Amino acid sequence: MKMKTVWLDELTMPEAEDAAMKGRIVILPVGSVEEHGRHLPLCTDCLQPENIAVEVARRAGCLVAPALRYGVCTETRHFPGTISVSFNSLHGLVCDVLDELVRQGFRRLIVLSGHAGSLHMAALRLAARDVLDKYSEESKKHSLRIIVLSDYDFAYELRGRQFDERDGHGGEIETSRILAIRPDLVKGRTEKNFSEMPKFEIVANPEDYWPDGIKGDPSKASAEKGKTANKYIIDKMLVLVKELRK
Repeated sequence: MKMKTVWLDELTMPEAEDAAMKGRIVILPVGSVEEHGRHLPLCTDCLQPENIAVEVARRAGCLVAPALRYGVCTETRHFPGTISVSFNSLHGLVCDVLDELVRQGFRRLIVLSGHAGSLHMAALRLAARDVLDKYSEESKKHSLRIIVLSDYDFAYELRGRQFDERDGHGGEIETSRILAIRPDLVKGRTEKNFSEMPKFEIVANPEDYWPDGIKGDPSKASAEKGKTANKYIIDKMLVLVKELRK
């Protein structure tokens, strides 16, 4: 049965059953509704993993589950537009989705997040761990495998090579990637900022260190740089997919 779409929810019931039986890998994109300076859209962390997931799925025959577009945004929640959900809410929802995918017969899963906050990623990893523990007998037999990562685990490998090593949230890399994906949503540039928060301290008001909600220099961004970064991430993801199939 030949699939004409990579989106899991666009399949018919027989197609979904067939995909599970054939061991198709499912990628679950997770993002956030979060400020990214004065120039990038609130859906920046959604556009990036969804784009990567679709491109990887097209090349490697994977499926893409409907994206989750909310995340834990503790350090940016005081900026206009940011909608942060609780750790328990994100953990519970991702746990339910992964559990249901396994119940339906899918055994190779990737959770790909565009938002890389520490608590956010911890919620995703704990959800995956809880599902693996629930199906511990299958996990022991290596029939169930789950990968959890952010696309910035790969994107930030480019810092110090093609981008400033200090680049971060809403900076050159992120602006470049959105220029390559949805240039119509980029509104000028936010002024550069390279402020550092105190190491190890839980800061009450992180926005004091990020006056415009970014870290980096968006003025150096370009669509061409974004295409290069996105291709790098896609290539890295394809290696992960290949490994997951073993």
